[in-house]
Amino acid sequence: MVHVHRDRIYMRKDILLKLNEFGELNQSQLMSYCGLNNVTHKPIIDDLVEKGLIIRFEEPWGKQNRIIKYKVSQKGKEIAKAIFEPYELLFPRRAEKN
Repeated sequence: MVHVHRDRIYMRKDILLKLNEFGELNQSQLMSYCGLNNVTHKPIIDDLVEKGLIIRFEEPWGKQNRIIKYKVSQKGKEIAKAIFEPYELLFPRRAEKN
C-alpha cells in the first residue's frame, strides 16, 4: 500500500469541505471521511475550533452519554472560499503531466 503525504493545508481544506458538504458530522465520521487518524490529527481539528473556523458542539446520546459533533462556521466558509480555492489553483494536489 502506498501512503501519500498530504500537507496540513489540504487536511484543513478537506475538513472544511466535508463539513460544508454534510452540514455536521461526529468526530469519527469527520476523521473517516477526511482520511485522518483520530489521535494524530485531532490537534488540527482543535486548532480549527480555536480559530473559529469550525464549531464543536455536543448532543445527548442515550441517557447519560453525549456525542461530539462539528459543523463549519460562517468564518470557515469565508476562509475556504477566499484562501483554499485560490491556493488549490496555484498549487494543485496532482502535478499535471504534459
